[in-house]
Amino acid sequence: MDYERESSKMTNEQYYDLIQPYEDASRMLLGRLELLNRSLYGGGPDYGPIHNIQSRIKEKRSIEEKLKRMGYGDGVMNARDYLQDIAGIRMICYFVDDIYNMVSALKRQSDLVVIKEKDYISSPKPNGYRSYHIVVGMPVYCMDTMEYFPVEVQFRTMSMDFWASMEHRICYKKSPEHRESLEREFKEYARVLQEIEERFEKYSDVAEKR
Repeated sequence: MDYERESSKMTNEQYYDLIQPYEDASRMLLGRLELLNRSLYGGGPDYGPIHNIQSRIKEKRSIEEKLKRMGYGDGVMNARDYLQDIAGIRMICYFVDDIYNMVSALKRQSDLVVIKEKDYISSPKPNGYRSYHIVVGMPVYCMDTMEYFPVEVQFRTMSMDFWASMEHRICYKKSPEHRESLEREFKEYARVLQEIEERFEKYSDVAEKR
């Protein structure tokens, strides 16, 4: 595809051409993750670490807005060069051990490339946010060529996802004068949810095998 100059605005047609390989990469990675879920602990998907998998492709407007926040023009070349989250997958696991086991299994896939990772579970954000982020390069083949396309995977437990969803819904809807007190409250909620999560963790299949 003949990409426009970096200063050119992305058309709808160019957007759909842009996201096609990212959709392919995401679809293939989803299949890989589902296979790991069936095989990681044995016993099939009913005994796997995954509670739920969500995926999305960044919308055109979101791509343009993020590029502008980063100080770049909102063209296709900049989207390819500077964005690593055009394709995104969110994996909701039962327990923290499940997350680390899935991340370890994913990193052992020899054809994938780890581009970036950040562990917000062992080092939560100041507001209490916990999650494990990893960007992997997924090989996409077309005729006689191959290119890696990044897919961002966020691993969360159910309690982490509940907290993040509520924090996004509530804290960004309130007026600024309430935000400071809300942030303090949500940091405390994160601590309480982590304690509850750790109590349940002792009943996990992984814990029972230790």
